[in-house]
Amino acid sequence: MQVSTLRRPRATPWLGALLALALAAPLMAQTPPAKTPEAKSVEIENQKLFKKSARAAMAALSFYGVPDPDESDDPEEALRLQHERQRVIDIGYQLAAHARFSDFPFSFFFIDMPVPNAFALPGGHIFVTRGMLELGLDDDMLACLLAHEIAHVVYEHGTRMRRRATLLNVLSQAALIGVMIGADSEPENPRDPYGIERSGDRKGSLVQGTAAAGIVFTELLLRKYSRGFEDQADAEGQRLAAAAGFDPDGARALWQLMTERIPTANEYGYWRTHPFSDQRLRAAEVRAKELKIREPGPVFSYRRETQLALLEAAADLDEDEALNRNRDGRDDRSDRTDGQSPGGEASQPVQPWEEGLRPFLELSALDAWPTGADAERIRISQLHRRRDRLMEEPEMARNYGALIRAYGDQIALIRALEPRSEALATLQAERDELTAQVKATLPKALEIWRDGIFQTPFLETFLSNHPDSELTPDVALALGDAYSRSRLEADAVEQYLKAMKAGADSEAGGRALLGLRNLAPHLDQLAALQMLSDDIDDEEVGRLASERLGEQASRFEALENGSDYLERYPKGAHREAVNARIEALAQNLYGEVVLYQNLGDHVKALERIQKILEHAPMTPAAEALREKAVLDS
Repeated sequence: MQVSTLRRPRATPWLGALLALALAAPLMAQTPPAKTPEAKSVEIENQKLFKKSARAAMAALSFYGVPDPDESDDPEEALRLQHERQRVIDIGYQLAAHARFSDFPFSFFFIDMPVPNAFALPGGHIFVTRGMLELGLDDDMLACLLAHEIAHVVYEHGTRMRRRATLLNVLSQAALIGVMIGADSEPENPRDPYGIERSGDRKGSLVQGTAAAGIVFTELLLRKYSRGFEDQADAEGQRLAAAAGFDPDGARALWQLMTERIPTANEYGYWRTHPFSDQRLRAAEVRAKELKIREPGPVFSYRRETQLALLEAAADLDEDEALNRNRDGRDDRSDRTDGQSPGGEASQPVQPWEEGLRPFLELSALDAWPTGADAERIRISQLHRRRDRLMEEPEMARNYGALIRAYGDQIALIRALEPRSEALATLQAERDELTAQVKATLPKALEIWRDGIFQTPFLETFLSNHPDSELTPDVALALGDAYSRSRLEADAVEQYLKAMKAGADSEAGGRALLGLRNLAPHLDQLAALQMLSDDIDDEEVGRLASERLGEQASRFEALENGSDYLERYPKGAHREAVNARIEALAQNLYGEVVLYQNLGDHVKALERIQKILEHAPMTPAAEALREKAVLDS
């Protein structure tokens, strides 16, 4: 992998004859000069840093996730999320193309974190949170925000801060080794920071997997830059924004907006990582008047170069570096513990960043340049991986419906980008074959339904594979009953509502409504109550759900209950009360962590640590755990 030099793009027919002629001569005429030993050494170090940064980016995506349009029941919200993600990518590359930087290929990510923030890893991986974009940033504000983070990469601020560089080193192995959360006393052996050599009575608990990576990443995220680094990134960010055709006054407007909407007293969100002062705002205002907004040039050549660099990095990985999703401690999404099937409608496809570094780099390459033969190959390989995993499932547990919809999404996207693509015929033929396979399963599915002997996974896949069946109300009712028995209240409500909508005048629809009337006064899960309050047409059930939600929003006992509500309804009317309750519950758990660690019961301490880090990662309790973590490499 030569991440230190971005390659020129190979000419392709759709770029046009003029571009092909312009690029062909330099490509044929130039011979790469021999590299000096110093240049080779720099390249090797860049490769190492890029891989560490990429693994850190994978940890961030696994810990926080990405806003998923497919999980939204609101079509307008789904479109908004798609638009925001694409806006981050497009504006990011518009800026990066003018950054005069080629040490690493840039990648841009939109992560599902409610706190307004933005962050850059030193290998060119740049993140913007959902909470930041929900502030209502226009293109100029977003451009100045991204340009500021690009500047941190260009000026190597991440590696010039010793603590931040150390955390990046730890993060590259945290999921494999773990992070020690110490008790109040100091570790007995500072040379053994991960507790591997310590005996069973050690004063601490070893956290592993995604939660361990989350500890380090959040700590990395919250590390402040120095005032000098911030000033340098401010100036370069505004210059870069103007060079790319954006108004550099967007920096002032952004900080003004954040000052009005974000409490700065508690060093919240972006202010936590980028300390703010009125002086910075005034300096941004002065710089904006001195900068000229330039006409932006085309960026497709740069984006194609970036795609090639990322694909080259993926191709150069050794086999042992192409980690599968289980080797580094991440959860296998097919191994569920909540009574739902890996093939069921509620299960999620394994994401590329959960499969390993190579699929992750390919996904980044697809974002960098979404057209052309390489992009189509990546899309097809992603679909084939999903198809191969599906075929490993028992026949009646295969969720053909979700995969067929994924094929349809990719076909629509390619048709919009490249209507004459040869990949369209391939994907359409494969989708038709899958459609034929799912139709062939219908007689056996009907036979199983008539026999009345089936499990929850069968009901899930039936609804996904045969959504237009006349049995939909009955199957949805049966699935709602199954979820209700398993105390999966939100899922039960969703299926009862589906039964009502699919068969409003049917017996199943009537029974589903009766089930909701019985459930509403006794539901504990906040998300289920919000769903009922929002979606039910029955006035009595809606009133009962709304009243119950108001009561439970500040009284619920399970941390995951509040976390699930905020994940599903980040703008819910009760989010403030739920947030306050989450902080209180997390603080109580933290007290129990200290108690059990001092008593030497590290199993119980670890259970509570995991709950806090998974369901309340941005609370003061989680911050206290990070402060107690032994992170030295």
